[in-house]
Amino acid sequence: MTIEIILVFSILFTTIVLFAFEVFPVDKIALFIIVSLAVCGLVKPEEAISGFSNSATITVLALMIIAIGMEDTGVISTLARLLKNLHILPLLLLLPAFMLITASISAFISTTAVVIVFIKIISEFSKRFNISESKLLLPISFAGILGGSCTLMGTSTNLIVNSVARDLGAERFGFFEFTLYGLVFLIVSIIFITIASRWLPKGRPEDIEEEYKLENYVTYVIVTEDSELIEKKIEETFLFNDGEISLLKLIRGNQVNNAPGRYIKLLKGDKLLLLCNLENLMRLNEFKGLDIHERLNVGEAAYNLDAFDLPKKNKDLNENPENLGFVELLVLPGSNLIGKTLKQIRKQSIQNATPIAIRKRKNIRNTKERLIRKDLDKIAIKPGDRLLVETPIEDYPRLDQIENVAILRQYDTPLPQDSFKKTIAFGILLLVIGLAASGVLNILISSLLGVSLLLLTNCIALTEVYHRVNWQVVFLLAGMIPLGVAMHNTGADMWITDGLLNVLMGKSNIIVIGLVFLITMIMSGVISNNATAIIMTPIAFSLAEGLELPYKPFILSVLFGANFSFFTPVGYQTNTLIYGMGFYKFRHFLIIGGLLSLILWILGTFMLSSIL
Repeated sequence: MTIEIILVFSILFTTIVLFAFEVFPVDKIALFIIVSLAVCGLVKPEEAISGFSNSATITVLALMIIAIGMEDTGVISTLARLLKNLHILPLLLLLPAFMLITASISAFISTTAVVIVFIKIISEFSKRFNISESKLLLPISFAGILGGSCTLMGTSTNLIVNSVARDLGAERFGFFEFTLYGLVFLIVSIIFITIASRWLPKGRPEDIEEEYKLENYVTYVIVTEDSELIEKKIEETFLFNDGEISLLKLIRGNQVNNAPGRYIKLLKGDKLLLLCNLENLMRLNEFKGLDIHERLNVGEAAYNLDAFDLPKKNKDLNENPENLGFVELLVLPGSNLIGKTLKQIRKQSIQNATPIAIRKRKNIRNTKERLIRKDLDKIAIKPGDRLLVETPIEDYPRLDQIENVAILRQYDTPLPQDSFKKTIAFGILLLVIGLAASGVLNILISSLLGVSLLLLTNCIALTEVYHRVNWQVVFLLAGMIPLGVAMHNTGADMWITDGLLNVLMGKSNIIVIGLVFLITMIMSGVISNNATAIIMTPIAFSLAEGLELPYKPFILSVLFGANFSFFTPVGYQTNTLIYGMGFYKFRHFLIIGGLLSLILWILGTFMLSSIL
């Protein structure tokens, strides 16, 4: 073993430790790798930064941008809404249906983006139909991973394995080349998880209700003269049909109706008191014909701004809604906002922020019924209440200056979804898939073409891309690829391969493939699946050459093994997402995910060894 190999292994071991214990974010670890390799002379300067220009890195970046476009135009949410029609099914059939739909979409769109949207859908689904979220979230996370393993563009891991293998001299994979294996893994997993779901926890985590004790937001809206709601009965509108929005009160002139009936027709200038969640509140803000923060003049009688408790909108910001954002503030003890109403605090400056809704802290005395009977501008703010304010995005830092108020979350104002743009975006996605699957263009060029078309048709803005792309993944790939180069330059990969060859020479093919699959799977549960793929692909390729066996089963062992990190919540980003929601404990991943990983390892070993 040479000094260079020792240095490479030292950097590799340090990297694994940093990944495993999450000492630093992955982008910082990636920069550490690049600098360490260059300073130690293990790679040339051009090789040290070669990861930024690698085809896999650029392809992953392009596919992330396409996923953002699909989310912003509503393509993903439209596809996901199919799930809401499944509530009539029993859990035994509902769960497989959820998993199958999730996997199908994840095969062509970023798994993480799909699962994030599905988390929102399931949250609404659970509340509306009284179905436990915890029975569905872990299965859809696993299904997203399995679906992404079915096509070349399904996950960044697939693209990395394909890129590294191609650089080593292997033929690149076709778009659907390993789809059959992926479908077998998916079907077996759906059957297993459906059976194992009985051991998943029931209901919401006990501490969430106790910790937050929150009601939905309560706010006023006015029916404007161009509203589609005018002359419609309440039962004919989303105010009646949408279970997530409750109409608490209707004010018409000097008349107040605390229990508006379903047959009442809405008129121009009607003032509505609504109870809804944040997502629907943001939808109301963009709904044509409803205004929650603008003074209106209706007919001869001008509505008084103070009476309606509605501040004026800044004209420039209204013309450029992307300049506005929502910020959620938590009122702490000692705040000078305590005891005041929304009407009162709107008359004073709160760092250029406009309060538009209040979310009351829930207690025994404060219930939804009490909010119905009490006017919004008479509800006093108390410690623990949350205010939703609208403010220019550039003024976000000014909110930090407010004493005894904590900033909880920031939300960019969503632009209204255009059905025409949704159709265009979906067509672009199909074009990208078609060109890549048919082989007319490789996946790098087809994905870049898709990004260009999304930008040209204004389905996505570059400003959104800069803020929402997961740059940590890009930096991770850019940092790990030079590590693979360094292992090859120093002969570290051959040193490992020679050791494995001495152990495996003369052993049956099933043992060889099984060992590669198992090592990859275990590594991906500890460190990033992408990092695992970069480390293991050259070793698997060299092992195949040394044993004079076809390289394809070895490469596929790495591809599937790196994806199937079900036994820890940190092995894959979607697992980390649902783990952080508080429904599951580590043991759920270790037991259920571990058994699934074991089953897929045995199945994969037999399938892949059979083609040697």
